[in-house]
Amino acid sequence: MNSDLLYDSIRPIRWADDGLYLLDQRRLPAEEVELQLTTSADVAIAIKDMVVRGAPAIGITAAYGAVLALQSALQESPDDWQSSFAAQLSTLEAARPTAINLAWALARIRQSVALDNSADLVASALTCALNIHEQDINDNHLMGESGADLFSRWQTHQSARAVLTHCNAGALATGGYGTALGVVRSLYARDLIEQVYADETRPWLQGARLTAWELEQEGIPSCLLADSAAAALMQSGAIGAV
Repeated sequence: MNSDLLYDSIRPIRWADDGLYLLDQRRLPAEEVELQLTTSADVAIAIKDMVVRGAPAIGITAAYGAVLALQSALQESPDDWQSSFAAQLSTLEAARPTAINLAWALARIRQSVALDNSADLVASALTCALNIHEQDINDNHLMGESGADLFSRWQTHQSARAVLTHCNAGALATGGYGTALGVVRSLYARDLIEQVYADETRPWLQGARLTAWELEQEGIPSCLLADSAAAALMQSGAIGAV
């Protein structure tokens, strides 16, 4: 079982039969490197070191990490797998305690395992993780379409056909498609906008490194904007929405 069918063009997180794969966001846009993670400890380190970032993406990654934790616990401590599993989940939870999606996703996996009476706990946990991932992508598509509906209702013929976005709230921050950037994708797909301005977003430059890269991957015309220029751009009337 894998997660290949869940994606659009950008695949920040994917599960295959031999483990979890993450697009290393620290190395974008210069390099597109996918890391294979086979243990929950690897996943915890990846979350802590910002291989993956964005609360929804962290939650999904943690859910797959919990599947790896359960595999390990059942193989290495069959008589006391519950203690090993709980300890590994605690390590995952501590990797980014401020990311509420992380704790929520792990709670979903815990509940799935606790309520499962089948002979294959790992398969049940994996189904739960895949559902979390799929739900996030579906929610993002719905958000994108709802945002585009709203935009189309108040857009006038005089409105500038450009938008401004800050930081990175795209596919890389989620399971796929994106939240705020998902709205941008839907707007462009409907021909409601022609241009996207992306703030550089100091000090981590999520806009310059990640959002600009995503927009290029999707073929959406974009311009990288210095953070200090955003106010002047808005004042000029060049953008129709933020």
